[in-house]
Amino acid sequence: MSIVRQYHKDTDTTYVYESESYYDPEKKQSRSRRRVIGKIDKETGEIIPTGKRGPRKKRDACNDDPSSGTDRPGEGFLNAKVEEQEKQIKLLTSRIDMLEKENRSLREKSNEAMHLRKENQRLAGIIARIRELTG
Repeated sequence: MSIVRQYHKDTDTTYVYESESYYDPEKKQSRSRRRVIGKIDKETGEIIPTGKRGPRKKRDACNDDPSSGTDRPGEGFLNAKVEEQEKQIKLLTSRIDMLEKENRSLREKSNEAMHLRKENQRLAGIIARIRELTG
């Protein structure tokens, strides 16, 4: 599952969804299910949980982490998801850095090989001229 943000320009609101991908054997295509988690507050950037319409009910135990100490339902779940995504971002950033270093070293080796090829062609030309003069 992943977290998806989507901007709705008609309401000028960014909603946050939990997206789950699955394979539909009937249509032989991958599909996704989305479940709205909340919307993003423009001033603070925080996610405001949204629920079904009607009177507010007691917290759902599976959506809220009681140890988080928050009064907002689902915030503990969202914080865990954000932390998980931040870890993934750090891992990907370190992998990108490693690949960039490797790319630089390969470019340097490629440049060295190109210079060696040019030098080899120059020497081959000199050898050919020497053979003409001696032959």
